This record gives sequence, C-alpha cells and structure tokens, in this order.
Amino acid sequence: MSQSRRRRYIPRPDRPIVAVRLAFDTDGFDFRYRKWGGDQCAKAGDWLVHNDDDVYTVDSNVFARTYRAVPKCGSGAYVKTTPVWAERAEQPGVVPTKEGSTEYQAGDYLVSNSEDDSDRYAISAAKFESTYMAVDENDS
Repeated sequence: MSQSRRRRYIPRPDRPIVAVRLAFDTDGFDFRYRKWGGDQCAKAGDWLVHNDDDVYTVDSNVFARTYRAVPKCGSGAYVKTTPVWAERAEQPGVVPTKEGSTEYQAGDYLVSNSEDDSDRYAISAAKFESTYMAVDENDS
C-alpha cells in the first residue's frame, strides 16, 4: 500500500461478531480450507469467526490484540476495537495474509491491522464501508 493514500479507520461499535476459539491440540496438524480465492490455514488457538454472512478464521495473536468481548451480548460476542489503515485497490491482485492469501478486485479495500502495513487482508468495498468509518485526521 502506498503511504500517501492510506487512511485510518475505526470499527463501527455496533458491529459485533461471534467467535469461538479453536482450543484443541492439533499435534502439528493445521486446519486448512479454501476461501477468498486462496488456501487458508488455522492453527490451534486461532479463532473461528462468524461475521454477518461470512465465516473465517483469525490468528490467535491478532484476535487477542484487536477484539474485545461484549458482555451484554452474551458468550461469544466480540467487537473489533483497534483502528485499521486502508486504501482502495486500483486493480485486482492477491494479498498474502497470516492465514494464507486473499484475491481482491479493483475497488476493494486493502487493509492492515497495523500502521506499519503488516497483518494485511482485503475486503469488499460494501463490507468495509459497513464495518469501518474514517477517522478525521484532525482528531488524532
């Protein structure tokens, strides 16, 4: 991502997800699946997330750093609490992720959970815009 076009966004607080920790010993075997045009991999301790009409896994360290439980919503409800940095893709491509890789189209968002552009993923424009809101840079 180019630093000049990236913007900071925060998660909308009214968008909880449901997640379950994959709390089992795999004896070195990873859970593999195909999604977003690429092979994905989950490890013991990662999280299985149900986000509206989408189901995917999130790395255990990323989940611990970016999500918090929502006690009022009951067991398994979480909200993302940390900002992301994102820009719209000008052309299609593939982004490597912690779980594998994700194909994206022009107009989708390329997102990073870290300001240093690490921990990247891609998300459709409609999903991104319903999940995140831009931060006014004058407020930071």
